Parts: sequence; structure tokens; C-alpha cells
Amino acid sequence: MEKSDKNTLLYLPLSTWVLIAICLTAAAAFYLFYYGFTEGNDSAFSWICNISCRSQENAHNWIIPIIVIFMLRQASRNINRKQLQPSLHGLWFIVIGCLLCVASVRTQQPRIAIGALPFILSGLVWYYWGTKIALKTAFPFFFLWMALPLPGFQHATVGLQQLSAQMAHWGAQLCGVQTILEGTTVTSADGSWDSFNIAGGCSGIRSLMALLMISVAWGYLAHKLALWKRLILALSAIPLSIIGNAFRVASIFVCAEYINPAFAGKTWHDWSGLLFFFPATLIGLTILHGLLSGEIPFLKKRRVITRRSLNTPTTNEKEEA
Repeated sequence: MEKSDKNTLLYLPLSTWVLIAICLTAAAAFYLFYYGFTEGNDSAFSWICNISCRSQENAHNWIIPIIVIFMLRQASRNINRKQLQPSLHGLWFIVIGCLLCVASVRTQQPRIAIGALPFILSGLVWYYWGTKIALKTAFPFFFLWMALPLPGFQHATVGLQQLSAQMAHWGAQLCGVQTILEGTTVTSADGSWDSFNIAGGCSGIRSLMALLMISVAWGYLAHKLALWKRLILALSAIPLSIIGNAFRVASIFVCAEYINPAFAGKTWHDWSGLLFFFPATLIGLTILHGLLSGEIPFLKKRRVITRRSLNTPTTNEKEEA
């Protein structure tokens, strides 16, 4: 009796599973219990957890493992037993991951250690399950890189502040609110409310990182689209976040003008990202996906089965008649 293809990944010898368990245990021990980073105060895992809690730009990190598990589950659906062909080439990825871990210890850089994890996981899959399965699971593993803080993005904050202030100034004027723009400070032209300064938190850098994570995962899961369309979906986070954040900031000026300045500067400022920005940008992603695919995203078309009536004569019966 043949074993089902649905559980392809489970059909390995017990000795192989023991070796996999040893490798994963060794990796877990390093990432959890080696406190050699940040002057001996953090392990690689505790460092990334602290970054996720302290840095609002990386506050979305907690959802990344959930997305990775979901993507791996989706990838496993297209795997069959014929693709199970172990390859020694996976050892190269494991070696690269181990060398990166050594480099992280020598340089005391936990970022390098976290960056090595996808190489180790992909190498194990490549070695034990083969090239085809490794290719299907590589993207979910390397998606873990989305959790790493990127110093280069922080330098873009000043530019995004100025761009957000300029676009919000234009957006407010479209809604009939006359404002005066001085650098990153926006003031009411008639003095009906105090000036607002577009600080680093309002530049859109936080929302850009979260939306970039969502759009990259969205592009990966859109299997039916061509590669160039999936790349457009993945990169659409940049213009969508800039435009969405500009409208969010403009809505603060409109709220201050027509409703209440105190409400706009406190309540609406704090909640507009959740109530306005993310729904608007997700709708934008959905519309873009629909335009690229020509259908509603992630909805399967229903099969229309036409049943022939019992009283309807067949072709042969018609000929005999």
C-alpha cells in the first residue's frame, strides 16, 4: 500500500529525524542561550525580541513567524513524493550559515546571527529533502529577514518627513483647508489651530516597514500572477505607504479645521493609522491585485456544472428520430 503524498515530508528514516533534531537543538541553543551580544547582555533571540518591543519600526515582527508558517504550509501543498531527492548541495548552505554565526560571534553582531538562520534552515531542507523542495521553501525561510532592522531606512526618515509634510499640505488645500508650510511644520493660514510638526514618527517609516512586509507576503502568495506582476505587488508598498501616510496627516489638518484641534492633535493622531491608513492601503493592494489579475484576489472561481435533463434526447436519439 503506497503512502499518501500529503505527508511527503514525514517519510524519512528515524535516524534522519534524529540528526535533524540534533541540528535544530544545536541551533536553538546558540540563538537562545549564547549571551555574547551587546556586551554579553543578550542572545540573538533576546536581541531581536528587544528590538521588536523597543523599536516601533519593527513592532510588526511578532507576526512574521506566523506568516512564515502559513507560507510553508501553502508551499507544502504542492509537494509530492517524487520530489523527495536528498542532495549534498544543501551542506553548502549549512556551512554558510555556520560561518555567518561564527562571524556574528567574532564581531558581536546579532544581526548577522539572525541573518544566518534562513541559510541553516534552507540547507537542512535542501540536504534532507532535495533541491525542488528547497526551492519551494526558500522564500518563506528568507522572509525572516523582514524582521531585521535596516539602518539605511532610518536615514530616509528626514526625506520622508519633508515629503509627507508637502503632500499633506497639498491634500489639506484640496479639502479647503489653507495651510502654511515651513520645512516640516504646518500652520493654519488663519490661525484657527496651532502648528503641527511632522516628526519622525509621522514620516511614514513605521507604516512603510509593516506594509512592505504585507506586500511582499502578498506577492509571494499570489501564485497565479506572472513574476513581474508579483514584483509590482511586492514593491507597491512604497508608493502606497507614502500616499496613504500623506492622506492620514492631511486628515489631521482637516479634523483640526472643521472639528476640534485638540481632538485632531491627540485622539485622531493616535488612532488614524489604525482606522484610516492601514485599511486604505490594504484596499489599494486589493485593487492593484484585481487590476493585475482581472479578478477578485484569492477567491476561487466556482465551477458551473450543467446537468442534462433526463428528458433531453441525446445526439444518437436525434439521428434515429
